[in-house]
Amino acid sequence: MSTAELATSYAALILADDGVEITADKLMSLITAAKVQDVEPIWTTLFAKALEGKDVKDMLMNTGGGAAPAAAAAAPAAGGDAPAASGEAAPAAEEKKEEAKEESDEDMGFGLFD
Repeated sequence: MSTAELATSYAALILADDGVEITADKLMSLITAAKVQDVEPIWTTLFAKALEGKDVKDMLMNTGGGAAPAAAAAAPAAGGDAPAASGEAAPAAEEKKEEAKEESDEDMGFGLFD
């Protein structure tokens, strides 16, 4: 990643953290205040248009591994009133574990360092 892209990314994160609308002008003013040299305005324009109308914090919080949705689905069932709901969630979690096990390299007859 180039310095211009990195500086623009950090500026966008700063604006999102403060709850300020991300615009090309605001990105460029942050980059200038940080004394980052050689950032072409095209980068700030691209980032501003790409993030226009999007909640950056929400995007960051929802980019995780595969375990997060399973944990989120099991949490309401475990804390819920109906014992049947928690009983139904356990087999679903076991099925997901079995599926992940089936996709391992060991089943294909080779490994990473073979």
